[in-house]
Amino acid sequence: MRRKLLAALALTVAGCSTTTFQSTWRSPDTHPVQLRGQKVAAVFVTRDPILRRRAEDAMAREITMRGAEGVPSYTFLSDRDVRDRDIAKEKAESLGFSGAVVMRIVGTDTAYTHTPRGVVWIESPYRHLWGGYWGWGWATVWEPGYLARDRVVKIETLIYSLAQDQLIWASVSRTFDPGRIEDVIAELAKAVSDRMAHEGLLTQAQAAVHSMIAARV
Repeated sequence: MRRKLLAALALTVAGCSTTTFQSTWRSPDTHPVQLRGQKVAAVFVTRDPILRRRAEDAMAREITMRGAEGVPSYTFLSDRDVRDRDIAKEKAESLGFSGAVVMRIVGTDTAYTHTPRGVVWIESPYRHLWGGYWGWGWATVWEPGYLARDRVVKIETLIYSLAQDQLIWASVSRTFDPGRIEDVIAELAKAVSDRMAHEGLLTQAQAAVHSMIAARV
C-alpha cells in the first residue's frame, strides 16, 4: 500500500488538492523566525530516492521563496548517509545550516462525501403527509445523490532550529486528491506559512514577503 501511495504521489498528472491541518503544535519558547540569510535544509523522509529528490527540490524552492536559502538534503547527504545520524549531523553543522524543514508521509485514507440531490421542503408535495407527500413521494423515488471518493494523504511537517537542536513547530496535514508531489509541497508550504504567520511566528519582514507570495498565488 505504501509503495502504491508513493508511486501515486510521483505521478506527473496534477490533481485538484486541498490541504487542511489535522493538528499543529508550537514550542512555548519559540520566538518569531528570522529566515532571511539563513541556510535551511529541506528533508523529505522516504525510501524512494526519486520521490525524495523531487520533494526536496520543491521544498527548497518554497523555502527560498520565503527568504531563506533552501537546500535539498540529497545534495549533501546520499541515500545511504541520510540514514546515519552522526554523518548527517556532522555535514549539516559543517555546512552552516541554522534550520531544517522535515516532511514525512504518515498515513493515507479514503474520504467519502455524500452529495444529495437538491430538495426544497417548502414545495407543495411536502406540506402534508397524507394529502401530498405520501402519494407523491412513493410515485417519485429519487436516487439518494452520489458518493464522491477522495484519496487523502497525511503529511507530518517538522521545523527545527539546528542551533538549539529543538523542534519549534510541527503539524500533521491532510491533502485531498494529491497530484504531483511538487504541487502538494507548494500547497502545503503555503498552508504552513499561513498558519505560522497567523500564530506570529514570522518576523514582520518575513510576513511581508509571505503576503507578497500569497498575493501572487
